[in-house]
Amino acid sequence: MLFHGEPAPSPRQRAAAPIAGILAAAGALALLAGCGTAGGQATGAEPAWVAGGTSAPASTPAGEPSTDAPTTAPPTPTTKPAASAARYVFPVGGKPASYHHTHSGYKATDIFAGCGKPVLATTDGIVLEVSREDTYSKSGPQGPDNGGLSVSLLGDDGVRYYGSHLSKIVAGVNAGVRVRAGQHIGAVGRTGNANNVCHLHYGISPPCARTGDWWIRRGVIWPYPYLDSWYAGGNKSPVAETTRYKKTTGCPKAPAT
Repeated sequence: MLFHGEPAPSPRQRAAAPIAGILAAAGALALLAGCGTAGGQATGAEPAWVAGGTSAPASTPAGEPSTDAPTTAPPTPTTKPAASAARYVFPVGGKPASYHHTHSGYKATDIFAGCGKPVLATTDGIVLEVSREDTYSKSGPQGPDNGGLSVSLLGDDGVRYYGSHLSKIVAGVNAGVRVRAGQHIGAVGRTGNANNVCHLHYGISPPCARTGDWWIRRGVIWPYPYLDSWYAGGNKSPVAETTRYKKTTGCPKAPAT
């Protein structure tokens, strides 16, 4: 079709037109074939880096790790972290305090300190027993009520800690309550069979019956090596010795009172 003013094509131009059309169609087909996937089928979409106008990502040389940021978060560890070691505190607050390395009749320690000095929880744990009433009588049975006002604590380390002859017990310190190492739980006193001398009777034992077994609760291993450590700011643990006692001795029955 000719527009007004255009010259008529020459005979050579009319002969070349069909050949040019065929070559153009062939080139279009080749371009379409190059835009497909590896299987040869066209995807109809350009890579994101092309569509976004950014540069093409650099390829990683063979055998080298990729430096690309991970597309997913690292897996969450399934193992629990190791539990931290128990912390121990000397059971009477405010120095000075003194104590014997021996005790008459059984393995315990009397810690001598001024009346009213704070009694502290030895370690983290749960209160097992609390006696808020002094029922001791010299004419009554010797043993069950000797402690007067007292508190026993089952430490998170599995060891029982017992303090008695207290003058008072802090409000809220009841059986089943959780306490922390160094928490104020009572005050030094002279209740029970304390011979009118202010001190804290202190015993370490396995929990055994947990409550009521006063003959074990009062103490079955010598506390002084641990008190020596705690008084100096150390952290010596009675777990191993208490475990050995339980393994070799068990939980003895109550003695005659």
